[in-house]
Amino acid sequence: MPELPEVETTRRHLEPVLVGSKIAGVDVRRDRMVRRQEQPADFAARLTGRRVLALDRVGKFMLARVEGDITWVTHLGMSGRIQIANLGEVEEPHTNVVVTLVGDREIRFVDPRTFGFMVAFTPTELGESSVSELGRDALDDLPRSPELASLLKDRSAPIKALLLDQRFIAGLGNIYADEVLHRARISPHRAGGSLDTEEVKAVRRSIRPILQAGLAAGGTSLDDMAYLLPDGRSGDYMARLRVYGRAGRACDRCRTVIASAVLRGRTTAWCPGCQT
Repeated sequence: MPELPEVETTRRHLEPVLVGSKIAGVDVRRDRMVRRQEQPADFAARLTGRRVLALDRVGKFMLARVEGDITWVTHLGMSGRIQIANLGEVEEPHTNVVVTLVGDREIRFVDPRTFGFMVAFTPTELGESSVSELGRDALDDLPRSPELASLLKDRSAPIKALLLDQRFIAGLGNIYADEVLHRARISPHRAGGSLDTEEVKAVRRSIRPILQAGLAAGGTSLDDMAYLLPDGRSGDYMARLRVYGRAGRACDRCRTVIASAVLRGRTTAWCPGCQT
C-alpha cells in the first residue's frame, strides 16, 4: 500500500508537470473512483478548464490547489498509482481516471483494486472531510517528544495500531510502522501508554530517518509491483527492509528469527529478540 514516501515521491514527480498547467478534460471510467464526490459529475466539472496552482501533501493524501478555490484530493488506496503519459500513449489496464492537460500530457490514475479515490472539494467540503481530521504529518510536522508522550498517555491500544491511526500521526502505514518500531527496539504489541520517556524519544527519533530513507529510495515496490513511480520505475526500498516481509529470516541486528502475526487486523513483523 502506498504510504508517505511513495506518495511524496509521486508528488515530486508530478509537481513540475501539473503545477501551472490547465486541465483540458477529465475522463472518469469508473464512478467508484470519485465515490467521495457527492455528485460524481462535479469532479470533472470543477476541474475542467482550470489551472493547477500548487501540489501539496498531508500524510498519504495529495492535495492539488486549483483555480476557483477547489482542492483536488487524491488517495492512492491499496494498489493505486499515478502515471504521467503522453496523449495517445497506450494505456495500462485498470486506468480508471484520465486528466488531460492542455498540451500533450495526461495524468492517469491506475488502480486495480479501486480502493483509491479522487475528489474535487470546495473549502466547506474539505473542512468536513476526513482530510481535516488528519494528525500532524509524520515527515514535515512530526510532534516533539513531549507532545508525542502526551498523545500516548493512558492509551491501551498497541503502539503499532496507534502509529497506523492517521488521526494520531499522518502518513505511516504498515510497512514503515514495522520498520520504525524495529529501529526503536519497541515491540509492536506494547500498549502506547506503557512507553516511558526514553522509549517515546526512540520512536520519534526513528520515524523521520525511516521515512527519509524510503523517500530517497523512491519508496517500496513489493513483489506485486502494484506501486511504481509515475515514470514506470520501481521503488528500491524493499531491499533495505529489516522486518517487514522478512518473517522466518534472521534479524540483521541480533540474529533472532523474525516473527509475524496479525495485530488489529494488520500483518505485523517484529524481532522478539531486540524489540522488547
